[in-house]
Amino acid sequence: MKQGAVAFLAGLLFAVGLGVSGMTQPSRVIGFLDVAGSWDPSLAFVMAGAISVHFLAYRVLRWRRRGGGADAAGLAHAPRFPLLADRAHIPTRADIDARLVAGAALFGVGWGLAGYCPGPALVSLATGSSAVLAFVAAMAAGMAIERFASTRARVVETSERPME
Repeated sequence: MKQGAVAFLAGLLFAVGLGVSGMTQPSRVIGFLDVAGSWDPSLAFVMAGAISVHFLAYRVLRWRRRGGGADAAGLAHAPRFPLLADRAHIPTRADIDARLVAGAALFGVGWGLAGYCPGPALVSLATGSSAVLAFVAAMAAGMAIERFASTRARVVETSERPME
C-alpha cells in the first residue's frame, strides 16, 4: 500500500513537472530537435535537471551498496536504502544489441515526428486531444507487439535447444 501511494505521488509530481515545464507541448520537443531552425533549448534544461537528480541518487545507492552509510558517515541510524523496497533493481546488462538500437531508433523517430514520448503523452491524455489519443493507442499497440514478439522469440529459442 505504501509503495503504491508513493509511486502515485511520484507520478503525480512528474506529471505536474512536465506540465509546468511545458514538456507536454509537442512544439517544445520539435523546437528542441530543430537545431537548424528556431531552436528551443528548454528541453535541454529539463533533461539536465533530471540527469543531475538521477546521477546523485545513483551515486548514493552505489555508496550505500559498498558499505557507506551509518558507520562510514558516523551516523547512529542511517536510513535503509531503498526506503520502500527490499533491494534496488539495477540493470546488469551493459551490451548494445540490435534490439536496443532498433528500439532507440523507433523511439527517436516517433518522438521527432509526434513530439511526444510516453510520459508527456500519458499526461496529455487529460486534454482529450485526438492526436494524443492516436499516439497513445499506437504506443500501446507497439508495446503489445513487442511483448508478443519477445515472448514468441523466447518460446522458439527454448524449443530449438538441443536435448541433453
